[in-house]
Amino acid sequence: MPGLSLIVASADGSRLYAALETAMSAAALGQPARLFLQGEAVALLRAPVSFAGDAARVAAGQPDIAQMINEAAAMNVAIIACQSGMALAGMTVGEMGRHVRAGGLVGFLAGVGADDRLVVY
Repeated sequence: MPGLSLIVASADGSRLYAALETAMSAAALGQPARLFLQGEAVALLRAPVSFAGDAARVAAGQPDIAQMINEAAAMNVAIIACQSGMALAGMTVGEMGRHVRAGGLVGFLAGVGADDRLVVY
């Protein structure tokens, strides 16, 4: 089955939230999904994970960004942090939670199959 590979290319919590929603929707449909946070976007994973839109989402009955990450991981969405982005943010993989692994863009793109979809947020 074709997979979905998503790249979050900016440190914008709304984009990460949208990418998580998209990845989780694909996973719910039985499609493999992977999420790569590139460059400065890695800083969005610094614990405690949150973004400015969390309060409004929670008030509307939606999960906050930290809950979304946990739910995505529970749905087997792979969450990969750019190693260069980790260096830019001065972060280690241990600071991002057990659901996140480190990787590079070349390796991520090498895992995109011929029939897979690639989306950049």
